[in-house]
Amino acid sequence: QVQLVESGGGLVQAGGSLRLACAASGRTFSSYSMAWFRQAPGKEREFVAANRWSGGNSYYGDSVLGRFTISRDDAKNTAYLTMNSLKPEDTAVYYCAAVLRILSTTSIRWAGEYDYWGQGTQVTVSS
Repeated sequence: QVQLVESGGGLVQAGGSLRLACAASGRTFSSYSMAWFRQAPGKEREFVAANRWSGGNSYYGDSVLGRFTISRDDAKNTAYLTMNSLKPEDTAVYYCAAVLRILSTTSIRWAGEYDYWGQGTQVTVSS
């Protein structure tokens, strides 16, 4: 069983930055595919960023490309989402997700492929 715990959300002004963290349990963290998704009120869950394995390529949603960066620290079993140049439309609950296999470059964007989810952390960007 894998447990994911997010932290780092909060209120920030437009143009500001935040870094979210996702602490994972388990001994093979480097082999997990890890991702971040977000969900705003009244909207579907949206793919934000993903990393196929530690040291592997990263993938981003079109709306965050160039502003957000996903990273991992294997020693701490933690994944991060660094968010820069935040916009009011980035306001959402952010979830980290994991699966104990390497996903394809296509399926890595699909929420249904992930077996484990965190509880979510709220990010609010004021204008």
